Amino acid sequence: MQRIRLRYTKRGRLRFTSHRDFQRAFERALRRAEVPMAYSAGFTPHPKVSYANAAPTGTGSEAEYLEIALTASRDPEPLRVLLDESLPTGLDIVDAVEARTPGLADRLTASVWELRLDGVDPAEAERAVEAFTGADTVEVQRMTKNGVRTFDARPAVVSLETHGSQADRPTDQPCAILRLVVRHVTPAVRPDDVLSGLRAVADLAPPVPAAVTRLAQGLFDEETGTVTDPLAPDREAAEALKAVPAAAATAPTPEGSA
Repeated sequence: MQRIRLRYTKRGRLRFTSHRDFQRAFERALRRAEVPMAYSAGFTPHPKVSYANAAPTGTGSEAEYLEIALTASRDPEPLRVLLDESLPTGLDIVDAVEARTPGLADRLTASVWELRLDGVDPAEAERAVEAFTGADTVEVQRMTKNGVRTFDARPAVVSLETHGSQADRPTDQPCAILRLVVRHVTPAVRPDDVLSGLRAVADLAPPVPAAVTRLAQGLFDEETGTVTDPLAPDREAAEALKAVPAAAATAPTPEGSA
């Protein structure tokens, strides 16, 4: 059984697609592309698709991941193209690799988010960011199925900073853009929790809902402070396998052999 890992996006209006909506669209794409899917056992078999840490409804993303299991081998790139053509524009399959290492979900330990705050002056946003990052604790509340939950959002935030300047904006209307790096912890700290924290510590309240986009997710590198590509180990393993036959072909013939 071959396993293929895919990176896909949620762009434009399709950022409002729920995870269940995407699942239905993706399973239709699998049928249209005639992908030789492996199915689960039982009375209601379903395609073996593993989704990892999907973004909340209403947020855009450039870095969503899933894994599919196939009953016959396929080249990842042509398969990616077929699936991408079978999905609506905005739900785009942008990368594909054969799974050659374990634990994709274990490599998704942090995310990079962009928060666009229309109607907010960048200087005001900068003051709010300084208040947030300078605080020891930032308590926020979230409604759950068990009622309102209060938790500290500060420890999960690796970095929060303003990005760009007003001169970079296409209009004269004020707009602040924040860049957020957050660890995946329990309870999960989401971009809207950080916005709630900015409101709590600095009374920052954007006049319109923030446009939120996940730019990357993967393993957080403590030394560099960056979020690494979770598919890189699979690519490296594939390159290593390719190098083995090449090295064997160029190895010197043992002395005395025919």
